[in-house]
Amino acid sequence: MSSSIETSVAGTVADTTSSTEGLRNLYYARFGFAIVWAALLILTAATLTPVSIALLVIYPLFDVTAAVIDFRTSGTARPKAPLYINMAASLLTALGLAVAVTSGIPDVLRVWGVWAITAGIVQLIVAILRYRLGGQWAMILSGAISTLAGASFIAGAGAPNPALVPLAGYATLGGIFFLISAIRLHLRTAETR
Repeated sequence: MSSSIETSVAGTVADTTSSTEGLRNLYYARFGFAIVWAALLILTAATLTPVSIALLVIYPLFDVTAAVIDFRTSGTARPKAPLYINMAASLLTALGLAVAVTSGIPDVLRVWGVWAITAGIVQLIVAILRYRLGGQWAMILSGAISTLAGASFIAGAGAPNPALVPLAGYATLGGIFFLISAIRLHLRTAETR
């Protein structure tokens, strides 16, 4: 009986370590993507051009991809329902942005704002559920800030000169939070070895 308990505990530790390493690598990738994306958006954000439109649609599609990778690699740390919600919301956002770009920057900001609020709430829930893994306080903070940023994007859509540049700042800050979480998970993994 005790050997099966020991095997179960060893399996749980191995699953947690594998989950942590998978999340860490995903967080590093999300940081890199966010920084490159933000820089490219800043260069093209003056108006809606084919390049800026492509960037706007690619961002939530990357988020769908990241959520799928998260789902597949996170093992026992996988909060299924919130990840499914995130995948659906990001996919709907990509479609919504593809339509909103035909109406102009204000509608793009409204769609992005609703997504930021939804994604922020989901990120907050996922991070709270994963808190025991460590490195999640930055994700909790990022989720909370995302909901506030989403509200500001919606409000900014009604401004006299709405702009896309704040989306680059949003992505940069989110990327920094992913980097912080990746480093914390990296350090935690090193401590357990």
